[in-house]
Amino acid sequence: MSSHTQTLKITHDWTWLTRVVATVRKLLGHSGIVVTGFIFPLIVLALWQLAFEQNWLPVQILPPPSLVWQTFWELIDSGDLTVNLWVSLKRIAWSVLIGGSAGLLIGFAIGLSKRAYAYIYPTFDVVSQFPVVGWIPLLMIFLGIDEGLKIAAISLAVVVPVTVSTYKGIRSVPPALFEVGKVYGFSYQQTLLRIALPAALPAIFSGVRQGVMQAWLSLVFVELLASSEGIGYLMVWGRQLLQMDIVFIGIIVIGLVGVVLDFTLRFIESRLQTWRRSAF
Repeated sequence: MSSHTQTLKITHDWTWLTRVVATVRKLLGHSGIVVTGFIFPLIVLALWQLAFEQNWLPVQILPPPSLVWQTFWELIDSGDLTVNLWVSLKRIAWSVLIGGSAGLLIGFAIGLSKRAYAYIYPTFDVVSQFPVVGWIPLLMIFLGIDEGLKIAAISLAVVVPVTVSTYKGIRSVPPALFEVGKVYGFSYQQTLLRIALPAALPAIFSGVRQGVMQAWLSLVFVELLASSEGIGYLMVWGRQLLQMDIVFIGIIVIGLVGVVLDFTLRFIESRLQTWRRSAF
């Protein structure tokens, strides 16, 4: 019987899956949570393969997983994927450095000085409401469409979470700690570096983590709009060539890199929280 006339009988009874999940968790303990987290992606992968085999969509729109896998290794061998990924990661690094530094300065200023808060925060609050895409036309006028545009736009996405978290972290430092600094005869700079900064560090790093993730999301958007390099550009290039396998590879790489970044930063953040509880 041909694939076009074959009738598929799909059961809607998912109790078997529940039993499998429970058994796996019982056998593997806590690590079972990690294993069962792969069940949904495997189901999606199976449905993807089934859609190809049953010709639900043309190959030009939904390429099979095998073709995506083959194209992935071809892009690795040719260097197209690694080069564009490296370009994107460098943009992230520069944007986090610039946007994070600006966020730290603003956050410390409005957190430590009531006058700075009164002058800066109202304007910052208004400016922070604009999405990154809203700044791109204005940035194009002043910076053109070169690398400066990408760095500036992505940096703006980093400034807001870092500023807010730094401000909240500084404001959450117990006043008694500042009194301890006075007892020991610390100068203002010593009090800032030895007391305020360590006490606020977990909150500050939480903002940095959020800033990195915002930067990664903004990076892809900026590269889709105006770029000749990067993962976003690779996806645009694949779409222009009607090679959806390249587009799918871009989507998968974006997701995987985002997960790795978030996992790494969450791990560091949890360590900082543990250190703060033991230190203070």
